[in-house]
Amino acid sequence: MVQTPSEPAELVDRRVLVIEDDATVAEIVRTYLQAGGYIVDIATDSFSGLAAVAASTPDLVVLDRMLPGIDGTEVCRRIRADSSVPIIMLTALGSEDDRIDGLEAGADDYVVKPFSPRELVLRVNSVLRRSLPEFAREAPFLLGPFHLDPSARIAKKDGVPLELSVREFDLFAFLLKHPRQTFDRPTLLRSVWGWEIGDLSTVTVTTRRLREKIEKDPGNPEVLVTVWGVGYRLELGAL
Repeated sequence: MVQTPSEPAELVDRRVLVIEDDATVAEIVRTYLQAGGYIVDIATDSFSGLAAVAASTPDLVVLDRMLPGIDGTEVCRRIRADSSVPIIMLTALGSEDDRIDGLEAGADDYVVKPFSPRELVLRVNSVLRRSLPEFAREAPFLLGPFHLDPSARIAKKDGVPLELSVREFDLFAFLLKHPRQTFDRPTLLRSVWGWEIGDLSTVTVTTRRLREKIEKDPGNPEVLVTVWGVGYRLELGAL
């Protein structure tokens, strides 16, 4: 009998699309996620995976990095161009550069093979729960040109919606709640991702992607600034 981490009741029957060409890996992932209460669909190549995302609108995608057709990084970019669906990349390519490539493409999380199926279920739980607006219970608020509604998972700048991934939204929300405070990357990894241990480049890449969406000139940020040798700060003077 497969034992998985206790599934939050509100996540049961959520739909997860697994895009994975290795039949054994796909079946292991399916077995553990189904035991956790998820509905699981499988796509075995990049193009059928893209078609399934468009057709079924899954709640989350588990995406292999190395796929027939086009690789998972390009699949991730194409999904992200049209959708903010949470994406967890699952791959044997575990170098720092590989992780950065996946995050730059828009992945919300990155799990390296060989992996623990139970850990993957925990990652799915964490990312999916944070992405679902009905589980947030915070009032909307304004700061300068920015409007944030945590319950609806909506962020706007000057009234225009910002297309943010799950992690980008979480990072932005955390910084908006703590303006003028400087945070180092380990603190942000714990506070936003909930990880005590993890790749700090995850924070760097997500910060860079967030800047591309909130700054007038991402190359010379004025809102989300770097405090050299320390970390990052949301600067109210630019708002």
